Amino acid sequence: MTSRSRPLAQEPAMRPSAAPAVPTAPIARARTAAARVAGPLFASAVLCGSLAAPAADAGDLGHAVLAAKDGWASATTGTTGGSKADAAHTVTVSTRAQLVAALGGKNSGNGANATPKIVQVSGVIDLNTDDAGRHLDCSAYTTGGYALGAYLAAYDPKAWGTSKVPSGAQEDARAASQKKQADRVQINVGANTTIVGVDGGTLRGGGLVVKNVDNVIVRNLSFENAADCFPQWDPTDGSDGNWNSMYDAVTVYGATHVWVDHDTFSDGAVPDSSLPKYFGRLYQVHDGLLDVVKGADYVTASWNVFRDHDKTDLIGNSDGASATDAGHLRVTFHHNLWQNAVERAPRVRFGQVDVYDNLYAPRAGSFDYGIGVGKSSRIIAENNAFTLPSGITAADALRNWGGTGLTARGNTVNGAVTDLVAAWNTANPGKPLTSSSGWTPTLRTALDPAAAVPAKVTAGAGAGRL
Repeated sequence: MTSRSRPLAQEPAMRPSAAPAVPTAPIARARTAAARVAGPLFASAVLCGSLAAPAADAGDLGHAVLAAKDGWASATTGTTGGSKADAAHTVTVSTRAQLVAALGGKNSGNGANATPKIVQVSGVIDLNTDDAGRHLDCSAYTTGGYALGAYLAAYDPKAWGTSKVPSGAQEDARAASQKKQADRVQINVGANTTIVGVDGGTLRGGGLVVKNVDNVIVRNLSFENAADCFPQWDPTDGSDGNWNSMYDAVTVYGATHVWVDHDTFSDGAVPDSSLPKYFGRLYQVHDGLLDVVKGADYVTASWNVFRDHDKTDLIGNSDGASATDAGHLRVTFHHNLWQNAVERAPRVRFGQVDVYDNLYAPRAGSFDYGIGVGKSSRIIAENNAFTLPSGITAADALRNWGGTGLTARGNTVNGAVTDLVAAWNTANPGKPLTSSSGWTPTLRTALDPAAAVPAKVTAGAGAGRL
């Protein structure tokens, strides 16, 4: 879910027609890996044309519910997902077509399907496929005469300038092409749903949209390379302009009671380092990994790995959204690993967000900040462990994006208990933060000392650790 402070992202494997050359080796490797992992499952599903019976040992994951007092998603009615699903609505899927069928039958309408359901994702599902399971490249979504070469020519700052966003035929065609891809790779999830990974369950090339519904669980899945084929150039975004893309791995939009647990998020075989630059800026095809926006509320993100990505987790996507976001966006992050993440771990506007017992392990040379303190945010950061390489300081653990303060206590930097607010204020006297967010969290099952966090989170976080 885009926020106009930095660029977003696309996939070289999905190259638009008439586009300049883009590196394709990472995509070839990704397809080869997918074939190795998911080939037999995929072939079987296409031949059978039906949903497989649920795995005999997957019931515990599918029927699990969020424990009491486990973060904001346990508030009020709690989060039970599809735990009440009957046998007919407990299925294992291994293709995109089966996934859409299990969620209701038609992607555009599946968000309205509130029937309790448990969907077990087996193996690797390529979301860029047609209903027969054939892989779709970017050219399959191109419409309206869009071509990257023509787009670059039309909006080159030397001709278009830098004071206005693109408009006209090529921009309209880009937006239409982007929507066409979104309709395919962004999978809508209805209320009372549990989606769990079994046997290496992975969603590749797109993600899940949990929009304006209640009671959803997403566990034990890997999300790889949710890439937008059609980023937009915005010369007004920042001092040098930026390429902005649209799709997240998981978007929680206006939804309530959502538990995202033991998942692994990454750019897969298409890291930013493999992407080209146009107009001197990275042609960014990736947006967020887990974004919580538009008045969403009561969300717990626990024991996840957010790896090798730029903009990881955004809570609230606009400073001007007080009408929808104020009093909402209550989110808990605990026992997550942000590994080689550049920023937004998380970045918060308006939300009352509890961030505790997480591990931050950035890479030297590709780190911007950890926790972003945005407008009207109320963040508590407690007992987190930061393992920082040379060149990254304790002050980089925070960034003031227009907030006023946060509560930070018990956090360590390379093993030493550190006052993160004091470190920020010393390095940034012109944008100081106060040391209180004005509330006390109560929805916690346990609070580990920061000294125990690196070993515990490294051993337990991510898909395949349940």
